[in-house]
Amino acid sequence: MSSISTIALSGMNAAGRRLQVTASNIANVGSNGALPSANGTVPVGAPQAYVPLDVVQTASTDGGTQTSVATATPSYVATSDPSASFANQDGLVAAPNVDLAQQFVSTLVAKYSFAANAKVMQAADGMTQSLLNITA
Repeated sequence: MSSISTIALSGMNAAGRRLQVTASNIANVGSNGALPSANGTVPVGAPQAYVPLDVVQTASTDGGTQTSVATATPSYVATSDPSASFANQDGLVAAPNVDLAQQFVSTLVAKYSFAANAKVMQAADGMTQSLLNITA
C-alpha cells in the first residue's frame, strides 16, 4: 500500500475509534452512581457512575495519525436525585460528565473525517489505475 493510502487508512481508523467512544458516552449518559467520598471510594454495593472517555489523536512520525483512549477528567458531576437509593445525605449522585452537544459534534467530525479519508483512498486508487493503464 502506498504512503497516501496508509495515511488515509489511519485517518479512517481514527474516525472509527472516535465514533465508538462517542457512541459509548452517549449510550451511558444516564448511568448515575453513588457520589464518591473524599478519598474517592464508593460505598460497598453502590453502583458507580459511567466513566466517560476521550479520544487522544496524535500525528505519527511516518505520516498519518494514531489514537488512544483516555478517561475524561473530571469523570463525574454531582447531580441532585434524592429518590436514588444510593444518593448521599444531601440527595446527590454522581452523573457522568458528558456534554451531549460536544458528543454530537464529535460524531460529525468522525463522519466527515472518515468520508474525506475515503475520498483520498478513492483518488489514490484512481491514480494507480491510471498509472497501470499508461504502462500496459
